[in-house]
Amino acid sequence: MNAPVDDIDRVMGVMERAFEPAWGEAWSRRQVEDAMLMGNCHLLLCAQDARPPAADEPAAGFALSRHGFEEEELLLLAVLPEHRHSGLGKYLLDQVKQTARERGAHRLLLEMRDGNPAERIYLAAGFAPIGRRTKYYRAASGDRIDAITFSCTF
Repeated sequence: MNAPVDDIDRVMGVMERAFEPAWGEAWSRRQVEDAMLMGNCHLLLCAQDARPPAADEPAAGFALSRHGFEEEELLLLAVLPEHRHSGLGKYLLDQVKQTARERGAHRLLLEMRDGNPAERIYLAAGFAPIGRRTKYYRAASGDRIDAITFSCTF
């Protein structure tokens, strides 16, 4: 499923503001485009009131996932800073879980840096840590940070 260019513009609009540069977690436009070309990646966009944005409306958040045999991986989930703590992150996560189930997934995986404040959303949604990659990520400062893998079975 290829996303229209305007959807990728919306993703990049959120990405540029939602990810702290110090952690180096934001993807480039090319990375998002390449993921969408794979055919098994799925994009969800939402406006500030948790509905799909109108054609001329920017997104307030997005989720990008990749489907594999009986599982789905959440690649990115982001909400604009001014819309955090409004339920959009939970809404997007619930939508990813629902659509992953519809595609035949039995579990959802994700990986994030240790200390990411979004961990509370994932734990509340039924995710549990299942692995750790020591010093996997490199912060802009050069510091190395562990990656934690989470799983949610449904």
